[in-house]
Amino acid sequence: MRVIAERFVVCILAFVVLFAVSLLAATTLNAAPFDDALLRFTTDDYSDTDPAIGEIAATGHAMAAPVISALRDGRLMFSAATKKVFIREADGRLLDAATGQPVATSPVPAPADLAMVRLNNRLRRTVDAAMGALTLLAPDPTIRLQAAQAVFKSRDAAALPTLDAALAKETLPRVRKVLNEARAAAILFSEGASESDKVDAIVVVRDRGDQDALGLLSSLPATTPALVARAARDALTAMQQNLALWNAVQNFWYGLSLGSVLLLAAIGLAITFGVMGVINMAHGEMVMLGAYTTYVVQEIIRTRYPWLFDYSLLMAVPLAFCVAGIIGIGIERTVIRYLYGRPLETLLATWGISLILQQAVRTIFGANNREVGAPSWMSGSFEIGQISITYGRLWIIVFTGVVFVALLGLLRLTRLGLEMRAVTQNRTMAASMGIRTKRIDALTFGLGSGIAGIAGVALSQIDNVSPNLGQSYIIDSFMVVVFGGVGNLWGTLVAALTLGIANKFLEPYAGAVLGKILILVFIILFIQKRPRGMFALKGRAVEA
Repeated sequence: MRVIAERFVVCILAFVVLFAVSLLAATTLNAAPFDDALLRFTTDDYSDTDPAIGEIAATGHAMAAPVISALRDGRLMFSAATKKVFIREADGRLLDAATGQPVATSPVPAPADLAMVRLNNRLRRTVDAAMGALTLLAPDPTIRLQAAQAVFKSRDAAALPTLDAALAKETLPRVRKVLNEARAAAILFSEGASESDKVDAIVVVRDRGDQDALGLLSSLPATTPALVARAARDALTAMQQNLALWNAVQNFWYGLSLGSVLLLAAIGLAITFGVMGVINMAHGEMVMLGAYTTYVVQEIIRTRYPWLFDYSLLMAVPLAFCVAGIIGIGIERTVIRYLYGRPLETLLATWGISLILQQAVRTIFGANNREVGAPSWMSGSFEIGQISITYGRLWIIVFTGVVFVALLGLLRLTRLGLEMRAVTQNRTMAASMGIRTKRIDALTFGLGSGIAGIAGVALSQIDNVSPNLGQSYIIDSFMVVVFGGVGNLWGTLVAALTLGIANKFLEPYAGAVLGKILILVFIILFIQKRPRGMFALKGRAVEA
């Protein structure tokens, strides 16, 4: 029994020794190519740096990712005299790139000829591809997704083995899809891939269908086989047609977004100008006051109640309505009431008021733009097909719809709305029926100004908050109201959306400035034909 026990112990020891020797041999074999690749960095030659990046990534060495990351960030240093490569940490410490151990700089100083490993644009693409390949197997799916996207853009054929390994382990459908696309891109630029594999890869890239896929197929080398080149041309044609369709959808979305902004800015003017006949040149300043109210609310929340920031816009809406509405009532009571029936005088008076309000805001807040932040629920975007939709614009469209429906309800279902419509249709008859027309005038002007104020809350999310904010929208607002039909809210809605969509479809061909000029010329010609706009008020009692 003693002899058997001794032999068993000897076998165990022999197994341990053999395992240690094999592990050491594997480490040595793995370290040798890694060290040789590091040595290439010390020549400071792009032609040596390029293959070294791929060789380091292929070794799978524990320091491969830190070295490539340091190279990308400009923290990889070398000494030509000592033939050593170092990683500079954020705190200035040096690490040996071969081992990852800190380099003692005292009492021995760092090499005097220490320099950064240089990169050019081509090498940066190689670095991105290497980092992508190194992170394709990361535990975080977001990192894997970003790595696959990086490999797709770099088209690095050397990443094919890593891509195959990642696909074998991947379980998330969205990550698998991008991994397959990255593999297809790598196959297309691989010299060893067969023609049939490249044709299958073209199908995968075509199904992706975005601008990156279009650029990839457009950049296939001239030596591409005829069969593959023909499949690529057919795919490019199909993708270009598909992208043209999606581009039209994107322009429609942008136009809808712009139309909602125009509607928000013009809907208050549709009341003061359309209902009261007052040419209110200070309407833009009501929008500006609403934006500055939002800024003040956010500043108070930032300094005192930061946990309420996500609700800041919801709090600013009623406050902006009240601030702009009260100032509007004050303007009507002190200036406008004496100028009814004299449109040119109201134009000059309200223009002077607009200058006063601009200077007052400039004196209080300064002339510089003010920052109005976006809450978390308005940040970010999502994609539908090939178009990107931002949450901020989407919420502004929803907000515009809510304001429009609420205003329609107020005009149709409340006593104030009934009296406003009565005064609009026949002021003399309304007064004889006991309606206090002067009170209705003040409330109507205040309502239009208040709606302009809440428009400023929304516009603060997409435009600079400055004393000149309102001037950017006053002309467009008058165009919308006149084009849609003075005094008709439905006409204002249709006109805003029509002008917004038309503007976005004209911009790619005529440019932003010429597009606006063409729209203005169209409105002038249209008004010559239909002076009352698209949806003019009808009836015997409508006052001209």
